[in-house]
Amino acid sequence: MTAPARLDDAALQAALSDLPSWDLADGKLHRRFEFRDFAAAFGFMATCATLAEARNHHPEWFNVYRTVEVWLTTHDAGGITAADVDLAKVMDQRAG
Repeated sequence: MTAPARLDDAALQAALSDLPSWDLADGKLHRRFEFRDFAAAFGFMATCATLAEARNHHPEWFNVYRTVEVWLTTHDAGGITAADVDLAKVMDQRAG
């Protein structure tokens, strides 16, 4: 199986312009989501887990109470790929 292509700097900057709530942290896409309460945060994670599994692309994430922090990278590519950008967009849509 061929590893997915890592985004070059120009493609990464273009992707970030379409993801204004995301930034780069340790070479990964990063965003902190805030919800009204724990149930809403957990519901977001459950929905995104199903979507991530369907894409076979799984986030690194951390939840405390109403906050969910997400880091996206493609380990096989050694960096950020189109799959990470796609999942970030899907997460933004699900978060509302």
